Amino acid sequence: MDYNIANALRRVAATQGTQTALIAKEGRRWHQWSFAELRQHSEGFAAALQTAGVAQGDRVMLMVRPSLEFICLTFALFQLGAVVILIDPGMGYKNLLRCIGGVRPDILVGIPKAILFSRIFRTPFATVRKRICVGRSLLNPGSRIDRFIRLEPFPHSYQAQESDPAAIIFTTGSTGPPKGVLYTHGIFHAQLGIIRDYYGIGPGDIDQPGFPLFGLFATALGATAVIPDMDPTRPAQVNPVKFVRTLIRHQVSYSFGSPAIWNVVSRYCLERQIVLPVKKVLMAGAPVSGELVERVQRILPADSQIFTPYGATESLPVASIEGEEIVQQTWPLTRTGRGTCVGRALPGIGIRIIAPVDGPIASWSEVVVLSPGTIGEIVVQGPVVTRSYVNNANENQQAKIFEGQAFWHRMGDMGWLDDQQRLWFCGRKAHRVHTVKGVLYTVPCEAIFNEHPLVRRSALVGLGAPGTQQPVIVVEPCAAINNQALFFTELRGLAQANKRTEDIELFLIHPEFPVDIRHNAKIFREKLTDWACRKLQLPTG
Repeated sequence: MDYNIANALRRVAATQGTQTALIAKEGRRWHQWSFAELRQHSEGFAAALQTAGVAQGDRVMLMVRPSLEFICLTFALFQLGAVVILIDPGMGYKNLLRCIGGVRPDILVGIPKAILFSRIFRTPFATVRKRICVGRSLLNPGSRIDRFIRLEPFPHSYQAQESDPAAIIFTTGSTGPPKGVLYTHGIFHAQLGIIRDYYGIGPGDIDQPGFPLFGLFATALGATAVIPDMDPTRPAQVNPVKFVRTLIRHQVSYSFGSPAIWNVVSRYCLERQIVLPVKKVLMAGAPVSGELVERVQRILPADSQIFTPYGATESLPVASIEGEEIVQQTWPLTRTGRGTCVGRALPGIGIRIIAPVDGPIASWSEVVVLSPGTIGEIVVQGPVVTRSYVNNANENQQAKIFEGQAFWHRMGDMGWLDDQQRLWFCGRKAHRVHTVKGVLYTVPCEAIFNEHPLVRRSALVGLGAPGTQQPVIVVEPCAAINNQALFFTELRGLAQANKRTEDIELFLIHPEFPVDIRHNAKIFREKLTDWACRKLQLPTG
């Protein structure tokens, strides 16, 4: 069996050759390409890359903006059997350079700015033997890939096995430095199957992905991909006018994106009484509130569906829940401190809750599986679960539990299963607060204080040594607090009314939480902890 996603595009082009595959903006104008043209460009790039020296197994760092070139170069590299390295430039220079050095790329394919970047910061790019420029560049006049492209069939096609490496994709780094995750062709194949079979995406659908890689899945499934006019590294800064314009102009039927995008878009549409044509919305990357789901429901047709897949870069997706179930059943419980329900395991996925362990777990025989209703550490198993990090033996040891030839991935999240086998997310394992009276979990506790009308969001942090930590709620207000003493009294009232939070007595106000760039939702609680220590004149670290 061939697991190469590039060959899926070939098969689609054979049956839907004249239909529109991709719509994207080039310069100031919008262009569109058919499936036949997308295949031609992909195979042309494959031939040009092979001529330039790219071979099976090469680690190729792709630093190209979302575009025709991004889609076609990715398919081309898969077709050659190269391993595509994708790094979010929004993670910041320090993390970016550390990540590049850690994965040791062989070849760089990038826009002129990326080529220049690699020459200024030489050390992380020391393993790169060749730089291939996409676009006009005075620094690389002889290495422009578009000069060598020939739109003709490329006979060679790498027949990928399930375990063959396909890509290296990086985590957001929300609880530590970003880590490179090795994706195999089998994982991409499994993800493609879930999107097609579970979410019902295929020919005739039109996708507007807020995350560029999902444009590949759309075209491989025979759907049209519309690349939105936005910076995918900063979803919270999306221009709703531009995003909504293309949703309507191209009658987009489904869209995958961060809740940060839909937060902005839904407010814009409600203000202008706009109802979008979108029939399916998938929101992932950060916890999704029932309030946001309900708001997005109001800007979509009555028969539309909203899904909130749960997973991580290392395993996506592993669970899912539909918006109507959230609004009607689980969100009322979330508001009382039960956690965020992320749904049931997807087909082929195993989910277990185990007693948390702070170090490595060598074998599944050492695991204690917890009963339903008990909060513990979430572990997952299945065809979309990655096996290893790249050049990071310590993290592999910490995150994987082997059971014979099979293995379980430790999500780094805490949660519980209910009697309907629904998974409830209670926060990151690293963010637990260990007090003298027990353990507090971020998501259940914060939900209590988020009910206050002046609270935009809150964050639970612990000060001091684990076991004797003092819990503190840091609040980011949504409006000016005119009477701070009264505000804190009201927060204490909320705390004392719920057993989960009755021992929380200390509150602080922070003007704007430090959050991840990718989703603008994952709170950097470690930074908030240091800030709180300085605010209270306590030792940090």
